[in-house]
Amino acid sequence: MSSQAPETTQIHNIGYRNYDGPRLGRAYARRALFSQSLRGAYGLGRSAKSKVLPMILFAVMCVPALIIVAVAVVTKASKLPLDYTAYAIYLQLVISIYLAAQAPQSVSRDLRFRTVPLYFSRPIERVDYVLAKFGAMASALFILTAAPLVILFVGALLAKLDFADQAKGFGQGLLSVALLSLLFGGIGLVMAALTPRRGFGVAAVIAVMVISYGAVSTLQGIAYGTDNLDAIKWIGLFSPVTLIGGVQSAFLGADTSFPGGEGVGPGAGVGVVYLLVVLALIAGSYGVLMRRYRKVGL
Repeated sequence: MSSQAPETTQIHNIGYRNYDGPRLGRAYARRALFSQSLRGAYGLGRSAKSKVLPMILFAVMCVPALIIVAVAVVTKASKLPLDYTAYAIYLQLVISIYLAAQAPQSVSRDLRFRTVPLYFSRPIERVDYVLAKFGAMASALFILTAAPLVILFVGALLAKLDFADQAKGFGQGLLSVALLSLLFGGIGLVMAALTPRRGFGVAAVIAVMVISYGAVSTLQGIAYGTDNLDAIKWIGLFSPVTLIGGVQSAFLGADTSFPGGEGVGPGAGVGVVYLLVVLALIAGSYGVLMRRYRKVGL
């Protein structure tokens, strides 16, 4: 039998061509995914409907700062009515709602429509995906929480308050919300990545952020009412909001929001425990996401 191909064999050119352009690689793909995820957290590049909630929540975060600044300017106050470090704690419900809405949008859609393996085909890898999503969510939260602090700082300068005091408070506030953004972003993404259903992701984030804060606050109130003051600071370890409050009251000069006032809030010693727990939760969130996407990326 002849090994030659029959004379009727033909090669058809259907128009495919080799790509001869530059190969941008993993770093570019990671930056593109980060940028796309960050823009998506505020509805940019998406439908008008997707922009409504994040923009409303951003405005809700900024309006109280504008009011505080206006009051300080009109009354010629000697200091701002609200400390920089206290702002995010007072508006933690708004931050939690934003996180519950945007964390599932960032990761649940990829899980639901099974597009994660497409990301991991090439050149992007699992670590690139997790870093981009984690960084984008933390950056979105930092924008949400730092913008009001910028308004407060600019307003304080317009009100001719002491520059050194305001700069110190502003810096402490930025450190606080940066840590908050990393902690909240990691927890929110972990909760959202556990399920491809966006509604379940929203409920999970709300449960962890809001219900835990309510439970911890209630237990702290009971401890204060029964004169068990030492227990108050340790109970605060079990909620993301009170964790941030404990760190900033221990190291950033913030007034404690715990029942009982200054004598009850964590000092430097207990504050180290708070800080270690926060850092462990951030690192743990990253580890859980890496483990989660080891399975779904196949």
